[in-house]
Amino acid sequence: MFVSFFPQPKLFFSSVVLWTAVLVAGWFLGGDQIGALIGLPPALPDAPPIIGVSVFWSPPFLWFYIYYVLAVLIFYGFWHWYSPHPWDQWSILGSSLILFTTYFQVQVSVAINAWYGPFWDLIQGVVSKTVKATEADLHAQIITFLGIALVAVTVLVLTNFFVSHWVFRWRTAMNGYYMSYWPKLRHIEGAAQRVQEDTMRFSQIMEDLGTKFVDSIMTLIAFMPILLGYSKHITVLPFIGHVPQPLVLAAIFWAIFGTVVIATAGIKLPGLQFRNQRVEAAYRKELVYGEDDPARAQPQTVAELFSNVRQNYFRLYFHYVYFNVVRYLYLQTDNIFSYFLMVPSMIAGTLTLGLINQVSSAFSQVTNSFQYLVNSWSTIVELLSVHKRLRAFEATIRGEPLPDIDRHFIERQAEANEPDPA
Repeated sequence: MFVSFFPQPKLFFSSVVLWTAVLVAGWFLGGDQIGALIGLPPALPDAPPIIGVSVFWSPPFLWFYIYYVLAVLIFYGFWHWYSPHPWDQWSILGSSLILFTTYFQVQVSVAINAWYGPFWDLIQGVVSKTVKATEADLHAQIITFLGIALVAVTVLVLTNFFVSHWVFRWRTAMNGYYMSYWPKLRHIEGAAQRVQEDTMRFSQIMEDLGTKFVDSIMTLIAFMPILLGYSKHITVLPFIGHVPQPLVLAAIFWAIFGTVVIATAGIKLPGLQFRNQRVEAAYRKELVYGEDDPARAQPQTVAELFSNVRQNYFRLYFHYVYFNVVRYLYLQTDNIFSYFLMVPSMIAGTLTLGLINQVSSAFSQVTNSFQYLVNSWSTIVELLSVHKRLRAFEATIRGEPLPDIDRHFIERQAEANEPDPA
């Protein structure tokens, strides 16, 4: 699954983590200051945030772009020399581009959060008649937002186009790898489907989960300091009272609570999804055989196989009922949880409308980052089921025993095909 696309996967991903740690440490230990040598100094600590699209080509951002590109080229150059791989341009340079656009989307969220403050404070002032503003003033604020949105949409569309090609390249790599071992793999149940469909699904899911995970980490890095700054305006939590850094503590507690609840409710789903693919594959395989062999796909056999499909689907539907009740109830409550935390401060009159929107946005970004498992659980369930199916290929190629569920299926098939002693 990985060796077909990445050079020496275990060592490669370990080096990714190590190199990333070095780069992050280097950046915060003075790397951000080096840009001043070429006329790209960092922002001053007490400087007000840049509101609008120009923030993306401000000196600190331009220096980060250069820093990132140099780091990627060094990393790619090492691996291209140390362990050449036919897909290293896509797996290293392509993955790096996806990571960069993920970072860029996080910065878009930061820019929009910075825009919330002055915009909603202006609205509050206009509505309360304490600020005089013209239509042009409001139009200027809206145009500022549209500028950010235009850049964000353009980058998102281009990224989706590139990711589609990146995913297909990984699928192509897996397809070529498995087909080179086809004589060994063709006897595994549903081998054709695993090569044709599961490779595509695996690459898509891994890209989706990987970018979401990186996005969560980057969002935490970007928004946690912002949330810490807002905590000076909110020092009291409902029913609890004064606590240090209340917004951060509440975000961590709420995310852990949701993760535990959702994971507990969905613990049975991976196995059921895998069995669902199994019974569907058995039913489809018998029908395919019946296209060429009139002795196959007889009504009794087909009815029995479809009965297995029906039984597993109904079991899956039942378990998804309570899982979705828990999941959607939590997510709906999450939409208003930040406002609940701000009630004492609202009553005390320490928050403006702009600050309320900024706190709500930042809190939502931080909790969503902590809720990675909550938001991705259904996708993780699907990934686990696909991984189990492709794991049989990996075991066969390496000469290892098949996973238990595949071995049990083969044993049941053998028993079913044994002649009747009578």
